[in-house]
Amino acid sequence: MTGVDNCNEAKNFVEFRRKVRGGEVLSGSMEQLLKLLRFSGRVSVVLQNGRVLKSGYEEGFFRQHEPSSGLEPGVAIEP
Repeated sequence: MTGVDNCNEAKNFVEFRRKVRGGEVLSGSMEQLLKLLRFSGRVSVVLQNGRVLKSGYEEGFFRQHEPSSGLEPGVAIEP
């Protein structure tokens, strides 16, 4: 990865965190950020009466260039 790629990824991640903190996790631009970051984790939203009360994400679910099995982490396939 080049320095420019790292800089863009860092900016995208900062924007992602800002949107989570601001409760903007249901926007179309958030979906685009998730695709750019190749985020495959969990984003949670708690709503009450149509308003976002709480939102968050689990950082432990970020993966870098791994082939996807389609399974959640920790799920094993029985032989």
